[in-house]
Amino acid sequence: MAALPILAVWLGSWGLNAWLSRFDTRLTRVLVALIFGASILILWEMIVRAYDVPAVILPAPSQIAESFASNTRTLWIDFVQTILKGALSGWLIGAAAAIGTAIAIDRSPFLQRGLLPIGNFVAALPIVGIAPILVMWFGFDWQSKAAVVVVMVFFPILVNTIAGLAATDALQRDLIATWSAGYWQSLWKLRLPAALPFIFNGLKISTTLALIGAIVAEFFGSPTRGMGFRISTAVGQLDMPLVWAEIVVAALAGSAFYGIVALIEARLTFWHPSQRT
Repeated sequence: MAALPILAVWLGSWGLNAWLSRFDTRLTRVLVALIFGASILILWEMIVRAYDVPAVILPAPSQIAESFASNTRTLWIDFVQTILKGALSGWLIGAAAAIGTAIAIDRSPFLQRGLLPIGNFVAALPIVGIAPILVMWFGFDWQSKAAVVVVMVFFPILVNTIAGLAATDALQRDLIATWSAGYWQSLWKLRLPAALPFIFNGLKISTTLALIGAIVAEFFGSPTRGMGFRISTAVGQLDMPLVWAEIVVAALAGSAFYGIVALIEARLTFWHPSQRT
């Protein structure tokens, strides 16, 4: 009998979303997403309660919310350590290094033949292999996590920037050359603006990589704070609601991080067809 209410909620939310999706407006798109998310949480809670699933296997959303509320200070300290110090600083350093390297490669065919294979090699290195090495090099604090993030985000941004710098056609380059524009003028006025959609693709892809890299690196050594450290210790204590609370913080931070980059992209590349709706 426990399956009947669960099935009723699932069918009801499915039917409501199917009806709302017929109206393609901004409000209905938001409502569909909210109803879908709420229905997942409700079904999750009902299934855990109805079948008495142990918290060590899968805690209910209410248990996760309770743990979240009772550990807000701990979660904030872990957020600052992992996201703001490790992931964000590593992402900024990696992005700046990748864009600068891409410009250098574009300027020099020698570097294009020499650095790209090395970049491809570095990108193929497993994080579980390089994280302990970087922890030994840079210490147990956030600097080693930022170094891991730099390695993870460097290659995606580099490849996308190089592709973007090559996106202008010969006619555009010939036209700006007729105006006596040098390399740097052409780069600043023509090629970098044309490369912005490609660059932002790499930046958006690397937002999630930055979070993953910073959290995983903390499993190999960190001070007594940080999301990876907390997840590791909470699993050892079978405190799964706290583990899921950390996962919720990471998911919210990753979504916000991606959204901020996407918003900046929309402001700077308003002229691009991908931004026209």
